[in-house]
Amino acid sequence: MVRVKICGITSSEDAFAAAAMGADAIGFVFAPSPRRVSLDKAFEISRSLPPFVQTVGVFVDADIEEVIFFRNHLRLDLVQLSGSETDAYIRALGSRVIKTVHVKNGFKPEPNIHAEATILLDTAADGLKGGTGRAFDWDLAAEVAVKRPIILAGGLTPENVAIAVKKVKPYAVDVSSGVEIEPGRKDNDKIRNFIQRAKTAGFSA
Repeated sequence: MVRVKICGITSSEDAFAAAAMGADAIGFVFAPSPRRVSLDKAFEISRSLPPFVQTVGVFVDADIEEVIFFRNHLRLDLVQLSGSETDAYIRALGSRVIKTVHVKNGFKPEPNIHAEATILLDTAADGLKGGTGRAFDWDLAAEVAVKRPIILAGGLTPENVAIAVKKVKPYAVDVSSGVEIEPGRKDNDKIRNFIQRAKTAGFSA
């Protein structure tokens, strides 16, 4: 069964709703974004989550000392790097790292890229490192997914996630803007429908 991460969480209410509806992970954005949260707010939310819901910190070209501090202070389960971070940077963080690869239509991602991390395929957009609300060609993601586990992001919504899961067969899907009322504020019905449709789509053709 595909796993689901709800990203761009900014409130305890949205975090609790996502967890109650079956989210496997929630994401805190610590990079410039309308979904950015403070260290204190992320601490407040993460400390009150139910067990078995993982927390992910999202960073974009941050100083590695900052990433390590946030990871340790918040006891993050995973760190997601969404900038131009190198393999050396990934190795310095050790295990439990997700590396975003931004994909343009017509550009085929290299299956062996960032081999020491789990890769997340997202839509490339000028000036944006996520939350674009746009999908890319899922055929490109499917070619990578047959060779290694991937996380699929970019333009996913309750309306298209089942199609995406069946086509790509990812390990997990990641959504932010697709389940929002406005940037940083989630819609419970959209979260519920997204998770239900992603998980029931399974890995069938």
